[in-house]
Amino acid sequence: MYIEGKNAIKQALEANITINKILVDKNIQGRKDDIINLAAKQNIKFEFVPKIVLDKKSKTGHHQGYIAESVDFNYCNLQDILDKAKKLNQKPFIVLLDGIEDPHNFGAIIRSCECAGVHGIIIPKNRAVQVNETVIRTSTGAISNMLIAKVTNLKDAISFLKENDVWVYACEANGQNIYDKNLDQNIAVVIGSEGFGVKKSIIPYCDGVLSLPLMGKVNSLNASVACGVVVFEILRQKHSK
Repeated sequence: MYIEGKNAIKQALEANITINKILVDKNIQGRKDDIINLAAKQNIKFEFVPKIVLDKKSKTGHHQGYIAESVDFNYCNLQDILDKAKKLNQKPFIVLLDGIEDPHNFGAIIRSCECAGVHGIIIPKNRAVQVNETVIRTSTGAISNMLIAKVTNLKDAISFLKENDVWVYACEANGQNIYDKNLDQNIAVVIGSEGFGVKKSIIPYCDGVLSLPLMGKVNSLNASVACGVVVFEILRQKHSK
């Protein structure tokens, strides 16, 4: 797997993600550079190459002169997310993604969740985008600080969270206004796919449905935008007392 772009690679190095080698535009050779210095301190091999080599390897087209060759993304398990919250002495704050397929949306969601203090994200193994180069790039380094669990069945994941005293809410239309709900609790929210929302088969497993009030003629938001609004409302409530 490749990590592209200066900020994403810097975040990965600072988070001690395993990197095998970093390819650097040879035009940068001889300059004072954070990436090269960090790589040298961690004994990570770096190689200066012509820009055309980076252009050919790049999956995103935005390498900024740096591409790191990393091992595949290391997914966590559900208990790891709960343990993280416990270690921080915080109420669990989790996001489940039901069938997000656009890697740009997934990357943007990771970034919003990391900024809002979400402890972990849960994604399904099938029929959904997995962590790839575009997701890493779009998260602008946030993925290095975010636990992501990949599960076979979202229903089982929801049941596990409920057994561990976490309240789970689907974010869908025709539910309770999110601004009228007390969200300062052990909480997980389910964000649905771009085209279909949360699956009808998932909703009965949740403790309720939360909705964002929409005042315009368009009746839905982009998944990453909706997730951002939801997680920051939860954050606001957690810090308003």
